[in-house]
Amino acid sequence: MIYIGADHGGFELKKHLANYLKSVLRVKFEDMGTDTFSSEDDFPDFAIPLAKKVVNDKNNRGIMICRSGLGSCIVTNKIKGARAILGHNITAAEMGRKHNDANILCLAGDTLSHEHADAIVKKFIETKFEADERLIRRNKKIAELEK
Repeated sequence: MIYIGADHGGFELKKHLANYLKSVLRVKFEDMGTDTFSSEDDFPDFAIPLAKKVVNDKNNRGIMICRSGLGSCIVTNKIKGARAILGHNITAAEMGRKHNDANILCLAGDTLSHEHADAIVKKFIETKFEADERLIRRNKKIAELEK
């Protein structure tokens, strides 16, 4: 399952990406909000529940959007089992999945065009973790920090 969420700063890009997930990629997703432009919609209010849903199943993925993507990345990584990355370009999304088994993609609603965001999301969803011994060893070291 893909979970997608945003604060007011990511609302427009989230609406676009929800349509892209449904119409183009044809993947199942759940919209975690927001549905408004209210500046009272703080990114932690959406990022935390999204991250908690993502970590419930190793096959889940999340897409969280705020103005810069940075705040969302910080807060989602506070949830045990979340491995969030900032998807500032296609290569970052690919390498985050391949090498770090990232399960949450954080995006910048203020700076990404719809077309660029589409390509980043597509790469994030399609890329598999390269579960070789070296990468598994590194990811275990990261997981040890959560104990």
